[in-house]
Amino acid sequence: MSDAHTPAPAGEVRAVQPRTSNWNVPNVLTVLRIIAVPFFIVALVSGGTFGADDSTHRWLAWVIFILAMLTDWADGYLARSRNLITSFGKIADPIADKFLTGAAFIVLSALGELWWWVTIVILLREWGITVMRLFVIKYGVMAASKGGKIKTVLQTVALVLMLLPLGQLGLGWLVPGWVLMGAVTAITVWTGLVYVRDAYNLRRTWLQNQAAQKQRAQ
Repeated sequence: MSDAHTPAPAGEVRAVQPRTSNWNVPNVLTVLRIIAVPFFIVALVSGGTFGADDSTHRWLAWVIFILAMLTDWADGYLARSRNLITSFGKIADPIADKFLTGAAFIVLSALGELWWWVTIVILLREWGITVMRLFVIKYGVMAASKGGKIKTVLQTVALVLMLLPLGQLGLGWLVPGWVLMGAVTAITVWTGLVYVRDAYNLRRTWLQNQAAQKQRAQ
C-alpha cells in the first residue's frame, strides 16, 4: 500500500511544493499579445474602410490578429499541459484578449464597418466583467466558464471575417460577418449575466465559510 497518505512522523517536515513562477512561457505569450495590440491598430487604421486605402495594411492587421489569437490558444494549452497555471495568467490572459478584441471592435466601428451600439454593448460587458473579477478576487479567482470560451471563439471567428477586406467585393460578402456578429452580441450579454451570478455565489460562499469559521472559533 502506498505511503502517500501516511502522516509524517513527529518532528519531520515534509517538502512544500514550490509555487509556479509567473515567469513562464504562457505568461510571456500573454504579454506579447498585449504588445501586439498597438501594431494591430496602426495597421488596421492605415488600411482604411474595408482596406480601400491600403489593402496591404489591412491584410497585415488581419495576420497580426490571427497570430495574436493563436498565442491565446498556445498559452492556455501550455499552462494546462505543463501545470503552469498562475493567478497572474488567470487575470492577465482575459485582459490581453479584451485589449485585442476591444481594439478590433472600436477601430471597425470608427471605420464605419460595424455598428457602434454593438461595440458599446460588447465592451461594456467585457470590461465590466473584468473589473468585477478584480473586485471579487478576494473571495476567489473566477476562471473562464465554458460559455465564456464559446463566446471567445465566436467573437474571434466574427472578427476574423470582418477584418478581411471583403467589402471591396461587394456588400453581400459582409452579410455572414454581420449575422455572426449578431449572434456574438447575444451570447456575450448572456454569458455576462452568468458571470454576475457566479460572482454573487462566490462571494456568498466565502461569507458563509467565514461565518462558519467564526462560530467554530467561539
